[in-house]
Amino acid sequence: MEVEDLFSGSAREESAQSTGPSPLKSLQIDLDFYSESIREVAMQIIEEGYSSYPIFVAHQHEVSVGEVILDRVELDTNWTINASTVEEFIEMDIIQEDRKATFIQNYKSAKEYMCLFVVVAEGANFVFYPYK
Repeated sequence: MEVEDLFSGSAREESAQSTGPSPLKSLQIDLDFYSESIREVAMQIIEEGYSSYPIFVAHQHEVSVGEVILDRVELDTNWTINASTVEEFIEMDIIQEDRKATFIQNYKSAKEYMCLFVVVAEGANFVFYPYK
């Protein structure tokens, strides 16, 4: 799956035209603000048996993976966070089945770190960010 496939509509073309400062600075501010809520959802995903490996998708446009748990418009922030799991990422072929073991081996403790899939116009990548 290509990063473009994650975006719905023309969001990728619109965001690719922006040339302002790095959006990652605002992501750090939002993650610190969202930290406790993300941790609670991660623990629910694990405790309720949905997955041992929650993944949170950070984005500024509509994406087609996960379910929105923190909406930037409703919260007057810069980033929206969707909750997902490693299983959904494999099902959607974002993580290839033969790379699952490597991903899980590198997955950090969900009690201490949020696993983020950060989607920006230039691409997407996994980041582990400590809870505050």
